[in-house]
Amino acid sequence: MVGAGIVGLALARELGRRHPRLRITVFEREVRVGSHQTAHNSGVVHAGIYYRPGSLKARLCVDGSRRMFEFCEQRGIPHERCGKVIIATDRSELAALDELEARGRANGVDGLRRIGPAELAELEPHATGVAALHSPATGIVDFAAVAQALADELREAGAEILTACEVRAVLPAGGGVAVRHAHGETRAGRAIVCAGAWSDRLAVTAGASSDPRIVPFRGAYLRLRPAARQLVRGLIYPVPDPQLPFLGVHLTRTIDGEVLLGPTALIVGARDAYELRRIRAEDLWATLAWPGTWKLLRRYGRTAIQELRLAASRRAFVAACARYVPELSAADVLAGPAGVRAQALGADGALVEDFVINELGEAVFVRNAPSPAATSSLAIAAHLADRLEGKLDR
Repeated sequence: MVGAGIVGLALARELGRRHPRLRITVFEREVRVGSHQTAHNSGVVHAGIYYRPGSLKARLCVDGSRRMFEFCEQRGIPHERCGKVIIATDRSELAALDELEARGRANGVDGLRRIGPAELAELEPHATGVAALHSPATGIVDFAAVAQALADELREAGAEILTACEVRAVLPAGGGVAVRHAHGETRAGRAIVCAGAWSDRLAVTAGASSDPRIVPFRGAYLRLRPAARQLVRGLIYPVPDPQLPFLGVHLTRTIDGEVLLGPTALIVGARDAYELRRIRAEDLWATLAWPGTWKLLRRYGRTAIQELRLAASRRAFVAACARYVPELSAADVLAGPAGVRAQALGADGALVEDFVINELGEAVFVRNAPSPAATSSLAIAAHLADRLEGKLDR
């Protein structure tokens, strides 16, 4: 197994539970498990509203949410079904809200209902809009704590997790695979690669197509000062742009009591650009040399300019959230954390919406697993384990 983020750990656990005699080794480039997308997100357990019915995201998010809450209950990991409202601020957004409602119902989201301004005020007294969707099944958790619990369970079951061991290539070798890493080379019957921001590069080493390519989008958050946290009871989201796989800047209460505003979505110069000034030549060149990057920017130039404005101006950032929580002001916020979304982008300039899982010989590559991958991780693990049934003992 390559990658000790929440998806890789969940899959290693699932395979170990189904095949107790299987020898499992997990390679992780960082010194801690769950160091990247797993630990750098808002902690929302999504209910499955946004995703195209029938897609992997739709099926695995709904199933994954249920599995995630069950896992947290069993392991004593703090979590909460705090609920979420998606707010239409004017009538021009009602058609898009209708579409979200239809998707949520088709996907089997529990408890989803349309509400008006009066019910919205009961749920979120400081929010305003002409209509909203209420999802009581949406919740929050610390996904890094989930990843650590998964790692602990794996080690207790006898699996080996090798941290600070970057994998550099996954190659066909004698009916199996050779995993080349920082400490040498390991031969195995099968490799499963859940490498997040580096998934495309490892797939190419095994002979896969370079399309799609991972392009890093930095998501920056602000956080509310403690005195302003009472403005938000749960999760408050806008109606998103249906053409993009991003949900717009929103307000999210976290399991540790913070309230985050964001994130932005800015193409950056490193696949681990948690600090905006971090640039890695290899990452920057990979993004700039990819034809899909320029096609995307031409298609969504206005959106890119808006994201730059939000990243550069705290006042503009807060104003975007104040559309649906009018009492917010720039004086209410402090600097917050940042994450990097590993988003697959096609050479044609299309952002890949669904999870992408490819098999190549004896290697399996998870090539696109952005949000809601953390929510879906336990269901992704079950889905992949089903696909691999009968193939692990050869």
